[in-house]
Amino acid sequence: MMNDTLATALSVILNSEQIGRKDCVITPVSKITSKIIQLLNEKGYIGAGEEITKARGGLFKINLLGRINKIGVIKPRFAVSLDTYEKFEKRYLPAKGVGFLVVSTSQGLMVHEDAKVKGIGGRLIAYCY
Repeated sequence: MMNDTLATALSVILNSEQIGRKDCVITPVSKITSKIIQLLNEKGYIGAGEEITKARGGLFKINLLGRINKIGVIKPRFAVSLDTYEKFEKRYLPAKGVGFLVVSTSQGLMVHEDAKVKGIGGRLIAYCY
């Protein structure tokens, strides 16, 4: 039994990137996992992904581009407000303007830069650079 499917999915992506694979398969896939994969694709860290099966758990195949240095979940899921983003950027990202934090807000999952522009806080979910 898997306790944290998101952490497992991100570690599969990181391990596949580090050994030089061109693609990887993630199972099981949740709504949060698929949304984070979509954010990674929009930011250019991974290539296009396709859902292979929609059966229980599901499979997701992702094309890797070799651009991820580090990716992981943030546990515990810290509450973050507009004035505390910088503190967590310093903690989880290597430099200013490098990488992004994934934040769960009342308007859905989004990158921390978008949440700052919209002026909303939320809970930290993951980081990538």
